[in-house]
Amino acid sequence: MLREGISIRRSVAVIALIVALGIGGIAGVWAFGRSGSTVFGAPKASFGVAADHAINVAPFINGFASVVKPALPAVVNISTSKIVKTDNGMQNSPMFNDPFFRQFFGDQFGNGAQPRSQKEHSLGSGVIVSQDGYVLTNNHVVDGATDIRVALSDKRDFQAKVIGTDPKTDVAVLKINAQGLPTMPLGDSSKSQIGDVVLAIGDPFGIGETVTMGIISATGRSVPGMGPGGYQDFIQTDASINPGNSGGALINVSGNLIGINTAILANGGGGNQGIGFAIPIDLARNVMEQIIQHGHVVRGYLGVNIQNVTPEIAKAFGMKENRGALVADITPGTPAAKAGIQKGDIILDLNGQPVEDINQLTMHITQIAPGSTAQLKVLRNGETKDLSVTLGQLPEKFEGSEKSGMNQGSNSALEGVQTETLTSDVAQQLQLPASTKGVVITQVDPSSAAADAGLRRGDVIQEVNRHAVSSQEQFESAVSSAKGQQVLLLVNRGGTTLYVVIGGSQ
Repeated sequence: MLREGISIRRSVAVIALIVALGIGGIAGVWAFGRSGSTVFGAPKASFGVAADHAINVAPFINGFASVVKPALPAVVNISTSKIVKTDNGMQNSPMFNDPFFRQFFGDQFGNGAQPRSQKEHSLGSGVIVSQDGYVLTNNHVVDGATDIRVALSDKRDFQAKVIGTDPKTDVAVLKINAQGLPTMPLGDSSKSQIGDVVLAIGDPFGIGETVTMGIISATGRSVPGMGPGGYQDFIQTDASINPGNSGGALINVSGNLIGINTAILANGGGGNQGIGFAIPIDLARNVMEQIIQHGHVVRGYLGVNIQNVTPEIAKAFGMKENRGALVADITPGTPAAKAGIQKGDIILDLNGQPVEDINQLTMHITQIAPGSTAQLKVLRNGETKDLSVTLGQLPEKFEGSEKSGMNQGSNSALEGVQTETLTSDVAQQLQLPASTKGVVITQVDPSSAAADAGLRRGDVIQEVNRHAVSSQEQFESAVSSAKGQQVLLLVNRGGTTLYVVIGGSQ
């Protein structure tokens, strides 16, 4: 159901920029070696793997036809349908619930009416990645679908089978019964850099294959409140991405697939605003291979509760940089506990690569095969330590690989918080072990800095400035010793601990 007509947006300014810069080999950023960064074992299907090479810019003076032409046949249209139930539109009306009305008409309109079923249709895009019919797309394109059709550029149409999906990364793998299909070579998204020219190919609005051009605006993006809410490591681009482009290809000027287009920021308008996002192909390939091998995704697991290092936390821990992942809690018996990781450790490096924030650490831990050994560099009491940890397998019950704590700070002193010594009875009421020590917060002034920092009634404060407190007297003494300066609290909330910083000049 693809229509003729391919629109390619050209930009003389960008072409001139390419010529001026002379696109060549691209330095890798945050690239993990295959020896420890992915789950090993190639699937039976054979996927084309691209070899990036220096680009001769001369052919692009008049456009990108030489790149687009071989890529187009591998991009497909995906049409889906599913059965949804809807209200009949009248059963909630007060009139139809009136006894006088119902004595004449019975329940045929009112509460006795059954929801109607109707078929809902939607469109998306996909990329053929193997000659024997594996297609990569977004989970949200096929989620809940009862019928999936894949249409090729040569007008052939196939019924598709869902091999597996991964909502956490919004990746889905389909299979169509065909051989000798055109494929797109898989690139190396870790080598993508801000400013690289990219092309987005898909079927927006169902009008037919469309190509748009732009640059990479950012890498490693996570956008709170957007997407499936699982693991976000997006490539951001200003190449136009519109409804129907989801699941389509983001390629570089070598013609290699570097991303799967997945989302846009439409600012309520529903259309392209120059801010689009694609799943890096390194992540999508890892997920795809595991789905084909295992039927589901197997992820590495560390077993820690982590927080971002805010400026306030960095100051409290004597750090010069606002980077890393602060360990606020450790699940007993997990790989982290066995490796000797402690509360208050700040994870700085993973396998020799800097850790900027918790999203980056989470993404890369989950992509390491369970049973593999990861090398961590942590900051502990002002000194760095190297630790080796053998990762476990992420339990399915977890939403993410590691739980994220609060990242809060404040400019005011610790005021407006009422506490009392935690007793065993109160601890049990809070569903904590009776042996838990600390002071329990009984009231927080809503206008206080503590409230702004996220403290609330029922939180148990167990440390003040890295010193344990087990009574009201110890707590008051520790807070008094801070003399109005910044206070670092270790808070137990429902059995999970996290660090909160309050007060102190910035």
